[in-house]
Amino acid sequence: MKAAIQSPENMHGSACCETTGENLIPVDIALAKGGAMIVPSATIEYVPLMAAAGRILAAPALTPRPMPPFDNSAMDGYAVRTADFAGRAAPHEVPLTGRIAAGDGWAEADRAPAGTALRILTGAPVPPSFDAVVMQERTEPGDDRVVLLETPKPGQNIRRAGEDAPAGALVIGAGGVIGARQMAALAAIGLAKVPVFPRLRVAMFSTGSELRQPGEALAPGQIYNSNRFTLAGMLDRPWIELIDLGAVPDDPDRLADRLVHAASEADAVITTGGVSVGDEDHMPRLLREAGGEIHAMKIAIKPGKPLTLGRLDEALYIGLPGNPVAVFVTMAVVGGPLLCRRAGLDRPHPPE
Repeated sequence: MKAAIQSPENMHGSACCETTGENLIPVDIALAKGGAMIVPSATIEYVPLMAAAGRILAAPALTPRPMPPFDNSAMDGYAVRTADFAGRAAPHEVPLTGRIAAGDGWAEADRAPAGTALRILTGAPVPPSFDAVVMQERTEPGDDRVVLLETPKPGQNIRRAGEDAPAGALVIGAGGVIGARQMAALAAIGLAKVPVFPRLRVAMFSTGSELRQPGEALAPGQIYNSNRFTLAGMLDRPWIELIDLGAVPDDPDRLADRLVHAASEADAVITTGGVSVGDEDHMPRLLREAGGEIHAMKIAIKPGKPLTLGRLDEALYIGLPGNPVAVFVTMAVVGGPLLCRRAGLDRPHPPE
């Protein structure tokens, strides 16, 4: 089944608008109206870095020290002082006076006599008085000396302190989902606990007396509730705490109770069905009677026109149509971006 979004440019000529005379709200306007209701969370919680995957970073991450924090060797080879070879052509035979590996200190090695070399391994600190590393492939090593097959140049094969980022540099901006690369960057700057936004509490329930759960027997006129599982899959995010309230028959009193309960427990409430104009479509009226507000109805999107956006107390309300394809389309195009924005994501809209 095809799903077509009616843009402001093409909606006026669409058959649905011409035949019904409906004044449909363009998708971008609906998103703007929904976004105007949202106040992103001002609360920040700190979680261990190992538990931060998939959460939304709540504050910029700055490096407290240069990256890397010291000059280090980019190669396995030999650290030398280039001044020792001024005016001389390769090869150069040089005595070895020490060895330095990753994790070693450099103070003693820095006092090595002029005209000597140090065996150095990748990642090892380069002592300040040494200014080049000759890679081992360009040498002929011996027991206590090494022959350099090239004349080294200052800075050769050295990764300088701060070469990746100076102290105080922005490593990751706030508002992004913490993935594998972000985890590595946060670890590299030594961040043990990470500031994240609280998980967004999203309550969902389906409406319809005809709905049964997979595995139950179907009586005449009944269908399985696929929308519940569509939403469960789309809302399965580490930054969402999902509150599954099941399905509710088309009984206004029971629907009203479930709606009020959901709004009291969650930051956002999502319902499926009951938002059109049929005799059993109660949700818009019940939302208003509970003290809520509707900010957008009848969106120029196909399928999914009955989509309803509103607010009840502090909870965002997203009333999706009952059609399963419409649920997926409206959630992907409108509902999902609004939840992302409410959760603190800085890029809530999907690419077009």
